Amino acid sequence: MTTPPSETVYSPVAPAGTLIVGATPLGNRGDATPRLRAALATADIVAAEDTRRTHQLARDLGVTITGKVLSHYDHNERDRAPQLIDFLQQGLTVLVISDAGMPTVSDPGYRVVSLAVAEGIPVTCLPGASAPLTALAISGIGADRFAFDGFAPRKPGPQRAWWESLKNEPRTVIFFESPHRLADTLAVGAEVLGERQAAVCRELTKTYEECRRGTLAELADWAAEGVRGEITVVVAPGSPEDDDTSDATLIRQVEELVSDGIRLNDACGAVAKSHGRRKRELYQAVVAARGEL
Repeated sequence: MTTPPSETVYSPVAPAGTLIVGATPLGNRGDATPRLRAALATADIVAAEDTRRTHQLARDLGVTITGKVLSHYDHNERDRAPQLIDFLQQGLTVLVISDAGMPTVSDPGYRVVSLAVAEGIPVTCLPGASAPLTALAISGIGADRFAFDGFAPRKPGPQRAWWESLKNEPRTVIFFESPHRLADTLAVGAEVLGERQAAVCRELTKTYEECRRGTLAELADWAAEGVRGEITVVVAPGSPEDDDTSDATLIRQVEELVSDGIRLNDACGAVAKSHGRRKRELYQAVVAARGEL
């Protein structure tokens, strides 16, 4: 008789004084791992980005939180992190979660993790949902090398400089954007990068999940009609052979950034980096072109 395999036992209970970073579902509650469920039920302290959402998540999962739930969001993270370290040093187990996805990834959590590491406090992670990786997986764009850039810059000058830095980027780039800024952001990207392929993923794992693929210009036109939900954008890598690194082209790019309000020194740095040039040499070329030497 064949002996059936033993049932996997999920033991989320970390040793006393451990900081647990837990990924929460992006939308579909079925993505909550058994370890997350158990950690919610057993942690001494649950540091939550939104305490109301955390209590709702626990109810949806059929979990009773026995520990103390504390708010832990962008505007109180600086003051809350040392308090959480005190709890950890007292031997309590602290679970850090955000509203959706992995804490520390454009969400609170980094500060308390860095403090815990500095104090020699054990830190562990409950893997799970992550919007950047989920979007990358379904985008149809190369995933062997990629970079996550958080939220795209809001101001026109810094944003254009950021797009300029992607001209010669050999990796796929992932970033977040708000629905009401999406069309304008993609339009600027189209101006700078031309026919670059991209994908816009919204409402990942939720009922109205959607992934639109096309050029940046095509996606900008689509987004102009109105988009809702949580947005993650995936942009294909640049093609080095298409990169024009002539002085005249780079000087023009620098002057465009300066006209958008970027300081000359910063504009030279952004353009030089995107084309593998020396910042000082480009700065001197711009000044010479202005007739200031």
